[in-house]
Amino acid sequence: MKQKYLLKFCTIAFMFMLPLGLMAQTIKGKVTDSSGEGLPYMNVVEKGNTSNGVISDDNGEFSINVKSLPTTLVVSSMGFETKNVKVIQPSYLTIVVNEDNALDEVVVTGSRTPARSNTKSPLPIDVVSAKDLISTGQTSFDKALQYKIPSFNTVQTPVNDATSLLDPYEIRNMGPSRTLILINGKRKNLSALLYTQTSPGRGETGADISGIPTDAIKSIEILRDGASAQYGSDAIAGVMNIILKDSPNGGSANLRTGMTSEGDGEMFGVSVNNGSTIGNGDGFVNYTVDFSKTSLANRPGKVNARGEAADFGASLGFVEEFLSRKPDAGNINGSPETAAAKFLLNGAYNLSEESKVYFNAAFINKKVNSFANYRTPYWRTVDSFPYLADFFPGDHPTNAGGYDGYVPTFEGDLNDYNATVGFKSVINDWNVDASFTTGGNAQTYKVNQSHNRNFVYVPTYNETTGEFDATSIYRENSKQSFDPGGTRFSHNVGNIDVSKILSDNLSFAFGSEFRYETFEVIEGELGSYDGGGADSFSGNSPENSGVFTRYNFGGYASLNWNPSENLTLDGTIRSENYSDFGNTFVWKLSSAYTINDKYTLRGSLSTGFRAPTLHQIYTQKAQYSFVPGQGIQVGGLVNNVSSQAGLLGIPKLKEETSTNFTFGLGGKVNRNLSFTVDYYSINVEDRIVLSTEIGATPAGNTPLDQVLSANNLSDVSFFVNALDTKTSGLDVVLSYGNLDVGEGKLGFNLSGNYTIQNERDGDVKNPTLVSNAGQSVVNATQEALFFTSRPKTKWILGSTYDIGKWGWSLNNTYFGKTTFKQQGMSTDLRTEFTPKIVTDLGINYNATDKLTIALNVNNLLNVLPEWSFKAENAAGQALIDNTTLNGAGVTPIQEQSNLITFNQRYSQMTYDGYHFSQLGTMFNLSLNYQF
Repeated sequence: MKQKYLLKFCTIAFMFMLPLGLMAQTIKGKVTDSSGEGLPYMNVVEKGNTSNGVISDDNGEFSINVKSLPTTLVVSSMGFETKNVKVIQPSYLTIVVNEDNALDEVVVTGSRTPARSNTKSPLPIDVVSAKDLISTGQTSFDKALQYKIPSFNTVQTPVNDATSLLDPYEIRNMGPSRTLILINGKRKNLSALLYTQTSPGRGETGADISGIPTDAIKSIEILRDGASAQYGSDAIAGVMNIILKDSPNGGSANLRTGMTSEGDGEMFGVSVNNGSTIGNGDGFVNYTVDFSKTSLANRPGKVNARGEAADFGASLGFVEEFLSRKPDAGNINGSPETAAAKFLLNGAYNLSEESKVYFNAAFINKKVNSFANYRTPYWRTVDSFPYLADFFPGDHPTNAGGYDGYVPTFEGDLNDYNATVGFKSVINDWNVDASFTTGGNAQTYKVNQSHNRNFVYVPTYNETTGEFDATSIYRENSKQSFDPGGTRFSHNVGNIDVSKILSDNLSFAFGSEFRYETFEVIEGELGSYDGGGADSFSGNSPENSGVFTRYNFGGYASLNWNPSENLTLDGTIRSENYSDFGNTFVWKLSSAYTINDKYTLRGSLSTGFRAPTLHQIYTQKAQYSFVPGQGIQVGGLVNNVSSQAGLLGIPKLKEETSTNFTFGLGGKVNRNLSFTVDYYSINVEDRIVLSTEIGATPAGNTPLDQVLSANNLSDVSFFVNALDTKTSGLDVVLSYGNLDVGEGKLGFNLSGNYTIQNERDGDVKNPTLVSNAGQSVVNATQEALFFTSRPKTKWILGSTYDIGKWGWSLNNTYFGKTTFKQQGMSTDLRTEFTPKIVTDLGINYNATDKLTIALNVNNLLNVLPEWSFKAENAAGQALIDNTTLNGAGVTPIQEQSNLITFNQRYSQMTYDGYHFSQLGTMFNLSLNYQF
């Protein structure tokens, strides 16, 4: 029943008909599949009059009134071929529609919108409707996918400066850089953000999907297979195609609000989605406007005094007095305050029966206010920086001016846009699609409540003393508000795609793409970077800023052949040329064999590639990072084209290459029961990573030491093609619905992902200088982030029950074990997050035909992330068991815990973040009114 209601929700716009009194003729009939089984909720529309339409009932039957005959009926539904039926006189029609076998594999073949996975496609594809996304109760698109797609993961970091604007996400544990995002089949621009903190997603960048308004989405199609041959760079792990709503009717307004069980994180949002026809029904426009604001939710830990005293060399009594007033050391970490405005437009206009123009555009603005770690009075002391007493007066009982520390703010401003305009036509039986896409993402930052500890203005002459007095000048005049700059990325993409059905069993397609990319590092103001920069977040200096560009041109050819009724074969080749690293060639073969009407075997073998992003090639900056046992330190990220890179012997980046293999079985046992099981294997060569922090050598006289000393850095990191990796696993999807229980309908859905293998293949490819220094660009911490910091297995068990005006849903998401090797921690230990089940409850009430009230309780049982130390060997177990207090007055294992949580500031999740929220239970209430 859930599937039927879901499709009904997506096609409600076709239920509006002209008044019966105006109709001269009635046409009745039934829509069936090739086996003769009736198809419910198929769209039946009078051609040329899109306001006159109906949908078929549970048995596939329909009745539609038309003004006159002859006329043409258009029968359609996602996953089925659109069929035009000319009606000359009233009669009972039997209309047989076939499953869609379009060449574009991201447009799902062989399924309807309600199906969770496609059972007959040559490739594994998940289909998620807008209703599925909304039913999760999650406040952003990426978090909704987290609780619908087992192979999709997103990490929530407690505090990581710019990462508060966008959390890392990925498919099949491959990082955000290896999933291609499309909007209506066209490439979406990357985010300007490059993840540089030591947390999952380090060194990666991806498209910003969190800002896409859910109410603008018709459905999501996730291809869980490599598709570089079809779409070019980035499609190593898979492709996500976001299909926008295209109805000219049936709009809605949505009011939503919510908060956590702790009473914080208040959320309020309002959105409107509506549409209109263009001209005499020859086109449509659909638009969405969405405004939202989410307040801060704070989850700091209780700070360990002895760890603080040891780390900062402070008096234990001084530390304890401060923590007696601020047990969390004033830290603010959890979920930041966020405000967003989102605008999206989608439309098309039919120029003739054979040609149309189409367009879509979106603009998103997001503002985030988060915080750096609180600078306690024993961390930034008034003895070392007397002017802090004037900058930050407080309530300390003994410090001058009551100075009690301060907390720098980090304020981010994100703007993301994309737009496409295109033309489709059929010319001599050739399908032609030409389009132009533009898009960009800009992120700028502001740091407040901070200062520059080392900023020196040009000294002025003191006529009284007869001396230059530089020291007092900079300490009295250091700013407290800084503009550190930011980053900006944009691209312009031109596509031409041509295809033709050559015969009943042979189709051919070819096309090309030209893409021009621009990446800009926006310079910060002088005080934000000079002399070490603003405390907490250093700005971009002139020498590290600039505008960087490249272009690439690619072409592909594809052949689809059905040598028999049951067998489908697909082959694609692609060649691309990049202006910065040269040529690449990839290919793909896929096949599906229909055993009978119920079961299909499928498989694919392909090669792929991912070009290094401009962010990875050109980013260079000073980076404030948490170093276990040392607090916040300033490290340097050196880019691959800099003079420093030349001095260090860092090689130029080249493309990653991959080999993908999938094999699976799909079955539609009956109308109610379907399943898919797919095995996948992804081997990546020359994987690009952001190296671990390379520190000074014992000798202190190498080129590495010279770079560190000249730039006042504790360490240096850089991007390098360092690894070959192997990843394999299983995806399972099982759906069973339409069970009659009482007077209602009950449905179940079970889906899961299990990682069989995710590991390094061969030795780390270290630059000579790093090897000679006895170090490695990939250490145990990095390997854990790459391979074990995602759940080894993740399962989602969902159930729905619809009865009368009520709809109930209960979803249980199982997050399997994850393992970390935090930097600075004993090599004899590892940390493991305990497997957890997060339960979400949804209740819908259809108060009227137009008004729906929905209550979602996310994380119903208030499950929180939990981690523990595990021993790698006997020495590690001895460390765990040792209860003897050390010189700092803590046990050895407490010392290790302090190391990786910044003395318990991040006791819930450590500094690395986790896959479900530390905020606990969340309540969300929404009102939806259908126009």
